[in-house]
Amino acid sequence: MVRTRVGYAGGKKANPTYRSIGDHSETIQIDYDPQQVSYEALLDVFWASHSPTARSWSRQYASVLFVHDAEQRAQAEDSLKREEAKLGRKIFTEIVEYSGFTLAEDYHQKYRLRNSSIEREYVTVYPDLLDFVNSTAVTRVNGYLSGHGTPEQLKNEIERLGLSDVSKEKLRRIMAVSRR
Repeated sequence: MVRTRVGYAGGKKANPTYRSIGDHSETIQIDYDPQQVSYEALLDVFWASHSPTARSWSRQYASVLFVHDAEQRAQAEDSLKREEAKLGRKIFTEIVEYSGFTLAEDYHQKYRLRNSSIEREYVTVYPDLLDFVNSTAVTRVNGYLSGHGTPEQLKNEIERLGLSDVSKEKLRRIMAVSRR
């Protein structure tokens, strides 16, 4: 994963916010390197990370998969059919053409990292919100703090994350505890 951002998409309201979202849905925007991870693999994570057979009670929380081109649409539709067959139930996820993304408010970005003592190091390096949100290292550490990744993956990249020795050790401990 290169980076992730949370925000709003799919609607027509200009400048949506959490308190005034209009017809948008909350979403995550993912930048990835197709040499490292396939779109198909991202679709597998998408289906595994929510309950696609549950109807949403509001547009804000709808299960929506935004696609950027015909190839992504075809792969998304195929994966939806496979998932329905696997689950034996109708899936209510919509597949929608991407039409734009509005970044959510700062307190929604990198939520797990913002609620850890490690955040201070990155805020010092990236005092500008967009730099903080767009940082690959920040994204990676937020992912580890959210329970994604393995101790082996962390071991292989921890020296490239720009953390102090103290924060590296905190992150290792958090990963070890989350795996128990």
